[in-house]
Amino acid sequence: MRKIIALGVAMTAMFGIAQAQETKTIGVSIPAADHGWTSGVVYHANRVAELLMKEHPGLKVVVKTSPDPATQANALQDLEVQGIDALVILPTDPDPLVNAIKEVKGKGTFVAIVDRAPSVNDDSVRDLYVAGNNPALGEVAGRYIKEHTPDAQVVVIRGLPIPIDQQRQDGFDKGIAGSNVKVLDRQFGNWNRDDAFRVMQDYLTKYPKIDVVWCQDDDMAVGVLQAIEQAKRTDIQYVVGGAGSKDMIKKVMDGDKIIPVDVLYPPAMVGTAMELTAAALYDQVPVRGTYTLDATLVTKDNAKGFYFPDSPF
Repeated sequence: MRKIIALGVAMTAMFGIAQAQETKTIGVSIPAADHGWTSGVVYHANRVAELLMKEHPGLKVVVKTSPDPATQANALQDLEVQGIDALVILPTDPDPLVNAIKEVKGKGTFVAIVDRAPSVNDDSVRDLYVAGNNPALGEVAGRYIKEHTPDAQVVVIRGLPIPIDQQRQDGFDKGIAGSNVKVLDRQFGNWNRDDAFRVMQDYLTKYPKIDVVWCQDDDMAVGVLQAIEQAKRTDIQYVVGGAGSKDMIKKVMDGDKIIPVDVLYPPAMVGTAMELTAAALYDQVPVRGTYTLDATLVTKDNAKGFYFPDSPF
């Protein structure tokens, strides 16, 4: 009887080890680091990949970067050949990749799409969708300006003429509604620091008094600050950017008067999607659906929790 019990315990232990070491593969397909935010995506994808593989000894996470949709479609084929159990993808451009993603999902692979949703964003394309809150990014910035400088004259530097830019603009207008905040101008900076530098130079030439600058992206905020410094303008009270770059978060932590806050649209969201995907594979928890991350207002009080000094962004 004791031998039977001992054998049963040993078999249970062996079964537990086998479960713990069950081999799974997650493919992660993301854009190449073509600007600050995507360099942050690459950093966090690799960071979380290492953490997940330590947590799950049988897990293999393969991260592939691609500069354009055609290259990314090829990367998906390569991942399929390797035999993945799940795919986490932040598309370079979602619509041209829909068929390639559907092909992966059609083989029974768990698919998580991050940030950039295709026009058809339903369970025929993905199991999970993780993204930032674009309307809230604008609204949180607008509300901050409304509360702290309700009579401000503001210039706005937009991103690109695409739907998420309009969502952010609409959110900003909602945030400042009911105040005396006056928007002097809105121009596109293409989420690029050099373009934002040129737009800000134009604003500084056209408007003798500017109280606040709102730009949707921390990369653009770098260009804005350079233009202000070069022009030696002292009328600008502060600049509100967005995304959560380490440089801007550090300025907030240090109490920099011209960057008092930042609004999160974190590149670390790719890590959130990877963590949830691993949970679906190993823990069988119900993670299917849409996860929208908060557009958190980063202040001096909470900035430390969003600071990644080793990140390139």
